[in-house]
Amino acid sequence: MKERHPRMARESRTIRAMIGIYCRAHHGRRGKEAGLCGECRELLDYAEFRLDRCPFQEKKTTCGNCPVHCYKPSMREKTRTVMSYSGPRMTYRHPVLALFHLMDGRRKAVLPGRK
Repeated sequence: MKERHPRMARESRTIRAMIGIYCRAHHGRRGKEAGLCGECRELLDYAEFRLDRCPFQEKKTTCGNCPVHCYKPSMREKTRTVMSYSGPRMTYRHPVLALFHLMDGRRKAVLPGRK
């Protein structure tokens, strides 16, 4: 696996944190060793897969503001549900990631090779 750009690694940490918050609250998974339930693990694996193949890479905005919607409709809806629950809680659980996520949402997506 190739080395990720720091921007993409942060995006991965953000989605992992959001899914973790949601899973603990809705599926009763407690403790770091408990991990994610099967449904949330599937969503995280899918999000990581899509993130690795994002055409914008480090120049991307948040997925919700992206002009290219690469998620399947069912996964997009699950991600929306997770983010609407976890987003407000990120401020308390992961304030730095939440701040960067807000700033990233204000960027414009730029395809590689363009300015």
